[in-house]
Amino acid sequence: MLNYLTAGESHGPQLTGIIEGVPSGLRLDIDEINEQLKKRQGGYGRGNRQKIEHDQVTVVGGVRHGITLGSPIALVVNNRDHAHWNEIMNPTSPETPENTLRKVERPRPGHADLVGGMKYRHHDLRNVLERSSARETAIRVAVGSVCKQLLKQVGIQLTGYVEQIGPISTDDKPELNVSKIESEINHNDLRIIDQSKVEQIHELIDKTRKDGDTLGGIIRVVATNVPAGLGSYISWDTKLDGKLAAAVMGVNAMKGVEIGDGFKAATSYGSQVMDEIDWSKEDGFSRETDHLGGFEGGMTNGMPIIVKAAMKPIPTLYKPLQSVDINTKEIKKANVERSDTTAIVPASIVIESVVAIELAKALTDKFDGDNVQRMQEQVAAYRNELKNF
Repeated sequence: MLNYLTAGESHGPQLTGIIEGVPSGLRLDIDEINEQLKKRQGGYGRGNRQKIEHDQVTVVGGVRHGITLGSPIALVVNNRDHAHWNEIMNPTSPETPENTLRKVERPRPGHADLVGGMKYRHHDLRNVLERSSARETAIRVAVGSVCKQLLKQVGIQLTGYVEQIGPISTDDKPELNVSKIESEINHNDLRIIDQSKVEQIHELIDKTRKDGDTLGGIIRVVATNVPAGLGSYISWDTKLDGKLAAAVMGVNAMKGVEIGDGFKAATSYGSQVMDEIDWSKEDGFSRETDHLGGFEGGMTNGMPIIVKAAMKPIPTLYKPLQSVDINTKEIKKANVERSDTTAIVPASIVIESVVAIELAKALTDKFDGDNVQRMQEQVAAYRNELKNF
């Protein structure tokens, strides 16, 4: 079974990821991982941190001569900005007045600062925000890229893009073809399909930045050629759509998840939502529509998987909101940390990555996860079985 763990702080020396359960024999494209990391750093509305970091992955275990070994894969992404924080974030040096100069005592509303401090008894809230920072998602993107490369070996494709930024929707006619989606979103710095909205959104982001405020939005992920039967209806915790929802909600700032039509389905009639079943000799069973986002009973049904995520605005504001000093209990303005006006563009890469991770987990749960070629053989045989059901 595939699983992973990450470690590291935003301004610490590095971010580390360990993935276990990746089959042997997968030729790993490091350039592809770095390209995904580069995309995560891009997008209009990003802050100055991205001018410092130039994320590159280093593989330090589980791969030999570019081929996975079947043993745990260890990935490292160094934090270049750590050079400016070496004393403050040094993992082993003793605490001194000099290295606590960036102490955080005024929690930001909407962030993990206050509750994390209360839970872990931290009186310097930097101990909370350094780990709860979205900087951690860089290593999740690296892990997700490995999983995307595994999915590609059995013909599964996926992509994530921005459907809405603040109040501006950019996707009136949702597309299900991954190649067509990517051909559009790669033509702008917002990862949106509708090129005519780029200038309008740039103006919105610029105004929001001047106002010292932030923006959220909606992300859409589409995965195609996923075989039917991943996941299960047997128990609540084996339902794959539930696992996907949990993974998406586990990404910083996400406040809502939809599968397929999602909340729209709640206001529709059953005849408008259920995907009617068809059959042909060439393809076997299929659906006429995809309102349910590729899922029935917690299992994939062979249609494209559609997952949407609602991202709240970033809680770090350059015109900070009211807070309370945790030591003096005085009413004060919240701490200001370097941040973005909107991180919806990089978040689309992150959501794409965590969806890829969950699909790769489901793949290795169902098929032999020891070797890639054996997995390919089993998936091909299973697809043929489904076609002739």
